[in-house]
Amino acid sequence: MAGKVVLHYFNGRGKMESIRWLLTVAEVEFDEVFLTTREQYLKLLSNGDLMFQQVPLVEMDGMKLVQTKAILNYIAEKHNLHGKDLKDKLMVNTHSEGVMDLMEMIMMLPFAADVKTKLDNIQNKAKDRYLPVFEKALSGPIYLVGGRLSCADVQLLECTLMLEEKFADILAEFPNLKSFQGRMTSIPAVSRFLQPGSKRKPQPDGVYVKTIMEVFDIKSPFL
Repeated sequence: MAGKVVLHYFNGRGKMESIRWLLTVAEVEFDEVFLTTREQYLKLLSNGDLMFQQVPLVEMDGMKLVQTKAILNYIAEKHNLHGKDLKDKLMVNTHSEGVMDLMEMIMMLPFAADVKTKLDNIQNKAKDRYLPVFEKALSGPIYLVGGRLSCADVQLLECTLMLEEKFADILAEFPNLKSFQGRMTSIPAVSRFLQPGSKRKPQPDGVYVKTIMEVFDIKSPFL
């Protein structure tokens, strides 16, 4: 029998946060090993655990999984959160890719030299390119694809909450998304994850940035 899922990452959101969200919705318990030193990272490299020398790393079902999208797809497929047929899986992946494009822009903010310019760009792209797509997709169905909960819905919820942390009223023009957000947060597992003391991580701070720089031996964080 496989042991508990173990996540290897920093004590912060980054690319692991979507994995935490999806495991939570799938009601899979997990432990975490936080990277705090370069020695930990080098040990993972020397053990051959990081195929592309990158984290996230997830120990699951007797395997050591890397690459965020591959990990998310594996969890989604295993827990029936990936669409009922090939066409639905395609649309789930399409929506997920769009959400991840937007979230990755937010993830990079702590490493930006000109945060205001980056924020303006994120807000404009969110309102003009991404949110209208999801608003239209949710004009009738309660979920994005096939009338059933998928990993794309979980990621979209995570993304809307991240956006509201930066732009409090950004969903004011998107009532379908706001209703969707309300439905999703009423799911018991999601509701628990949003409570203080859960394994959900806060917005990144200076300690998070400093740790990443030290672990990866980065001299300057600014892009």
